Amino acid sequence: MASCTCCADLLAPGVGRRDFVRLMLGVSAGAMVAASGLNRALAADGTVYQAMLLSCIDPRMVEPVHRYMLGRGLKGEYSQFTIAGAAIGVVAPAFADWRPAFWENLAASIQLHHIPKIIAIDHRDCGAAKIAYGAEAVKDRSAETATHRHALAEFRREVRRRHPALEIETGLMDLDGRIEMFD
Repeated sequence: MASCTCCADLLAPGVGRRDFVRLMLGVSAGAMVAASGLNRALAADGTVYQAMLLSCIDPRMVEPVHRYMLGRGLKGEYSQFTIAGAAIGVVAPAFADWRPAFWENLAASIQLHHIPKIIAIDHRDCGAAKIAYGAEAVKDRSAETATHRHALAEFRREVRRRHPALEIETGLMDLDGRIEMFD
């Protein structure tokens, strides 16, 4: 029936047009991903996920962080891990028992969603920062910035050590949603 050996099984009896079209759509989607420079595997559901977001449990930050991610065009394209203090919850000695849960979830997101990036967003007026480092560490805006900058730098070092291929973005968000990104 078919002279093309690479497609002979697809054109054999029992493989309908719908199956063939589904396969071709999958091949086309894969080609578009590769051509776009993403060059990573699709998740099992066919979605190309862009990142994992690490954010704080503070209810005041749910909407500002969500708006930030929407503004970046990432709606439905990221996984999320929420823990008190965000990056502080992952690196501060006071919260050492929490670390395995984060690292295991990040590994799962890499495996399941093939994410290329982690985005960690700490926030100002964070109670976990005060618990972890003391009131002096967040006594004013300058001290607070330095505390978060240090924690986010430590977070970046740990991610690089464990997952060197991941891109890392870190930032400190004001309660009104303005964000300062750190390298």
